[in-house]
Amino acid sequence: MEFLAANLAPIMFVGLIVFLLMGFPVAFSLGACGLFFGLVGIELGVLPASLLQALPLRIFGIMRNDTLLAIPFFTLMGLILERSGMAEDLLDTIGQLFGPIRGGLAFAVIFVGALLAATTGVVAASVISMGLISLPIMLRYGYDRRVASGVIAASGTLAQIIPPSLVLIILADQLGKSVGDMYKGAFVPGFLLTAFYTLYVVGIAIFRPKWVPALPLEARSIREDNGKSGLRSLAILTLVCTAVAIYFGQHYAQVLSYFKGESIASVPTDETIVVALSAGVGLAFVAAVLSKVLKLGLLSRIAERVTFVLIPPLALIFLVLGTIFLGIATPTEGGAMGAMGAFLMAAARGRISMKLMSQALTSTTKLSCFVVFILIGSTVFSLSFQGVDGPRWVEHLLTGLPGGQLGFLIFVNLLIFILAFFLDFFELSFIVVPLLAPVAEKLGIDLIWFGVLLGVNMQTSFMHPPFGFALFYLRSVAPLSDYIDRLTGKKVERVTTGQIYWGAVPFVLIQIVMVGLIIAFPGIVSSGLDKKEVYDMDKVQREMEANMPPPAELTVPDAADAASEPASAASSAESAPATADDDPMKALEEAMKREKK
Repeated sequence: MEFLAANLAPIMFVGLIVFLLMGFPVAFSLGACGLFFGLVGIELGVLPASLLQALPLRIFGIMRNDTLLAIPFFTLMGLILERSGMAEDLLDTIGQLFGPIRGGLAFAVIFVGALLAATTGVVAASVISMGLISLPIMLRYGYDRRVASGVIAASGTLAQIIPPSLVLIILADQLGKSVGDMYKGAFVPGFLLTAFYTLYVVGIAIFRPKWVPALPLEARSIREDNGKSGLRSLAILTLVCTAVAIYFGQHYAQVLSYFKGESIASVPTDETIVVALSAGVGLAFVAAVLSKVLKLGLLSRIAERVTFVLIPPLALIFLVLGTIFLGIATPTEGGAMGAMGAFLMAAARGRISMKLMSQALTSTTKLSCFVVFILIGSTVFSLSFQGVDGPRWVEHLLTGLPGGQLGFLIFVNLLIFILAFFLDFFELSFIVVPLLAPVAEKLGIDLIWFGVLLGVNMQTSFMHPPFGFALFYLRSVAPLSDYIDRLTGKKVERVTTGQIYWGAVPFVLIQIVMVGLIIAFPGIVSSGLDKKEVYDMDKVQREMEANMPPPAELTVPDAADAASEPASAASSAESAPATADDDPMKALEEAMKREKK
């Protein structure tokens, strides 16, 4: 019994693993282990009998957590957009745009995957949409099946790391940090990962051009009357709008100072990027509208088509992420506005129906209940685990690793990578992250940076053969047998499960490289965060001394002079407001304001 009482924490952790390996649902395994070992601890005298009385309060705390409301909002937004036809229009238009070059369809899938990730935040919606729409086209024109499968699955998983990501919401809640800060930190890594995917396709196009052929001329349907592509017009519009966005971003602080009527020296990077992009996109939209309505002929067909197709998702991105980054809305409020924006977008396309709304609401409710039940189970488990000093056991276990911070990070990322073969990101977030966060904080690791690092690592859980969920989603829509293509009339071979798995391997390696880069260069994450104000206290003290009145002004009058002063003068002096000359605290405040400016 003494051995059991002294080692209850590791026994409890092993018991949870046994429950999971036996195939019990995660939520009930967590809850059952927590209650069972809680009762065992009470019987052994390790835990007080009143410990479990705190359980109802902790569960009610989950229900009052406003941050978790963002999950159903973003899920509903993604499911409505999946059925609104936006992904289909994007893939068709961007495919026509990149079609003339080798790997053009793969570039289109990556680009659209990043846009869908920034609007939906749901992996299943992105993978299924692109699998249904783009996979038959890529197979029709001779793409290698491994490349096509890997690009679609990997691009769909960008919804894991590019805001508004569900995993970042969960990680922020478990780490006790702001969801907005987590979004800002993940902004650069998400699009850097997109760039790595693009470079991989570029490498294939150079060294294996037969794997990623260009679209034939007859497949390029968006052309001018004279047969030209019209890409020159689009290139000029892009260059002009980019130049306007860069110029506006460089002078945004001056514009803000003019409207606010006060001097603003610097603006957060994320806010500058959002506003500058909005200026460039707004100019493109105005030019396209004027050209079409007034029939000026300023833009080619492909330029107008690209502009009008990109505006809805970009407007939705600004409605969600822009309002969050600008500080106008919280992530929960941004999710609510995004869901309403997706509803209006689908209604404008005539895609809203009772069947669509019923399916979207049902799926949203199921996912939300799934998350909440796992969270309740993890709360029950963590209550008992903390009662038996489990966090201290984990802390001693991990802080004793060789290498300090680097050794801890290598071990944690290997652990997450291995566990991701068997657990999805919800389970990893609720089981593993609460055990790692206190140790990371004690080692001096910034939890926002740590959360983004874990988010990139957990993204591999969707790509791991043979249990990756993105691979399952793609398998569900990929052809299981040979078929006759309806457009060309040619026989197209099926896509095998092995081809899907092998196609995912290079992208898993890219994600591992991304994890290493974040560890080696922390600025990849921290560059997107707001800069903290740092004050030079020596300079502040010098400012205080300079503003202090001379000693002669601080002499106390003698009793005769004090008695001769009228009472009214004394009372008026007491009621007069303090100035910087006679109030040291006022002098400190003014000095800090000047330093901040």
